[in-house]
Amino acid sequence: MTSPSNPIVFYDIASAPPVTTFAPNPWKTRLALNFKKVHYKTSWTDLTEVATVRKSLGALPCRKHWVDNTDFYTLPVITDPSTGAIVGDSFDIAIYLDKIYPNNPTLIPPGTLGLLKVLNSYVDRIFTSHVALTMRHFPFNPETAHLSKKEFCRRAGMDNFEDMLKIAEGENRQKLLASFQKALSEEPFELHGLSRAFLKQDEGPFLNGKEPMYGDLILGAWLQMYRKCLPKEEWEMLRSWNDGLWGRLSDALEEYKLVDGGRDG
Repeated sequence: MTSPSNPIVFYDIASAPPVTTFAPNPWKTRLALNFKKVHYKTSWTDLTEVATVRKSLGALPCRKHWVDNTDFYTLPVITDPSTGAIVGDSFDIAIYLDKIYPNNPTLIPPGTLGLLKVLNSYVDRIFTSHVALTMRHFPFNPETAHLSKKEFCRRAGMDNFEDMLKIAEGENRQKLLASFQKALSEEPFELHGLSRAFLKQDEGPFLNGKEPMYGDLILGAWLQMYRKCLPKEEWEMLRSWNDGLWGRLSDALEEYKLVDGGRDG
């Protein structure tokens, strides 16, 4: 079991100074760790060092780059000294925490694992499809920003970072915002619309009503990234969509947003 003297080590991607968290998948894990009330400490990793750190821990690559089919290394990773485990995927980490720490609050209620995997993929697809909205205010470390931007261009198959920014400027930006709002509201294929899944509960803003579960943390993680990277007026706009649902959800998860003992702004 974890303790203050024997905590889980959580490897997170560092923002520009003052260092804090911003990336969505590490946010999923941070919210989960705080929700489970396990002891952990953060090991901050510059964006340019992510692959090196992950490899040094012996964690396998997450997937292949869609551009060139090379191995893709990212965070989060956790190491648990009480079990010797190294877990390197946010969803796998949630499963691990429930398995090893079953007496703490449950992230994934019985019978929901498959549905939450689908929800995770669906939410990731919506937010990554509109991530260009965040690039102008992305919290790069100034000392390594040129390297990070070069890597982002490689991942996107683009020649330079300014071309990436143009995707979400002027009229294009308004179209992206409209597309984003629609994607959070519409009914896709066999799933109910994302907002509808939350709004069906009268008791509270969560998928299960008053009590959060991992599906809520998945959404909350992406909302935290957009909160950090959108202009303030656009973040307030996002909060107001679907009769204020996303703002209420973000606010309701506030107690789980601790970063090294303090609140994330």
